Amino acid sequence: MAMSSDRKLKNLNLLHRTLLKLSFGGCGWTALKMPVLELTTTGRKSGQPRSVMLTTPYGEGDVRVIIASRGGDHRHPDWFLNLRQDPAVTVTTKDSRDRPMTARIASDEERARIWPLVTEAFANYARYQEKTDRVIPLVFLEPADFKRIAEVSSQPSE
Repeated sequence: MAMSSDRKLKNLNLLHRTLLKLSFGGCGWTALKMPVLELTTTGRKSGQPRSVMLTTPYGEGDVRVIIASRGGDHRHPDWFLNLRQDPAVTVTTKDSRDRPMTARIASDEERARIWPLVTEAFANYARYQEKTDRVIPLVFLEPADFKRIAEVSSQPSE
């Protein structure tokens, strides 16, 4: 079963990339009424770049949220395992290419705040959570300089 699930996910990603390429980027930047992005992580075993097309059902300013649902599978997606080991990622969207970002797994409090907003707008995520015992993680994709700016602004002024 896992092999066919893996093959299905890879084929869907290939189809998505083909649509983007054939349309010269004109089609494929939305899916199921959600923005789509290409996430590139560093493979935790290979050390090589690994890219995947993902929907991003929620955002706050320059911060995007992706969901490690894997369609409700009992295993975390490989991209999630990769960014958990190395949070330095690049993100390509319709409007920007290869933007350096930092992946951060949402805290329990952040997930409790955002999960209901996501599932209200996109019920498929609630169905995915019902299919598995694991808590499906939410991941923030923050601009690479985001934390540095936050740290500077939180320093006391003299």
